[in-house]
Amino acid sequence: MKVSYFPGCTLRTKAKDLDLYARRSAEALGVELCELENWQCCGGVYVSANDEIASKLSSVRALAAARDEEQPLVTVCSACHNVIKQTNHAIQSDEFFATKVNNYLAQDKTPTEYHGETEVLHFLELLRDKVGFDKVRAAVKNPLTGRKIAAYYGCLLLRPGKVMAFDDPENPTIIEDFIRALGAEPVVYPARNECCGGYIALEDPAAAKKRSNAVSDSAESHGAEAIVTACPLCKYNLVKNGSSLPVIYFTELLAEALGVKEV
Repeated sequence: MKVSYFPGCTLRTKAKDLDLYARRSAEALGVELCELENWQCCGGVYVSANDEIASKLSSVRALAAARDEEQPLVTVCSACHNVIKQTNHAIQSDEFFATKVNNYLAQDKTPTEYHGETEVLHFLELLRDKVGFDKVRAAVKNPLTGRKIAAYYGCLLLRPGKVMAFDDPENPTIIEDFIRALGAEPVVYPARNECCGGYIALEDPAAAKKRSNAVSDSAESHGAEAIVTACPLCKYNLVKNGSSLPVIYFTELLAEALGVKEV
């Protein structure tokens, strides 16, 4: 299976190991991540104003490139996923926005139009909906038996719920099912889909620290031995603010279980 791959800035700079784990894990599961040529930063945050076009053009070009390859577009970073998925939805549902975008694209050296044809998937959705967690379970070489791991969703995977359509925003299960497929025991706790405070870390560090600690304290109080997340910003914020538990990115956990973390 081939998919178009948008690694994003963080996983190609300060978190290269998390990108490497994704690539190794995909290969072990029979998936080829075809990195898009000349991709650019997604913008880092989705600007809700529909007349703000320029910051979304890199996402549109990535979507169009995947469309031309006749492949779904897969991301590993929840921030990239949120921006690209919301941009795709805006193209599909907002005629004014779509017209403005395509007017910009018409000025490219190789003009094209884009109308929301691409399927956008987070890597976790790829595992659930295309590969299947049963196949993931069958590929595990180092089962994580006996480990109690708390899934941390954060904000960007789940919201806005009707646009992202990733999972139930109030009671998600995909990361818990992922943890089970690797042989570990998922720990369900109240703060698993609350904000870590990452986007206010510069403006109000104390508030961000309070929110991050509330997440890790909640997980620990329910018996977790570690936290797994799919957002680089959440991972950074939890660790920076002194999480009482180890915080692991989901691709690292997957690579460990598949036996490809160290090659």
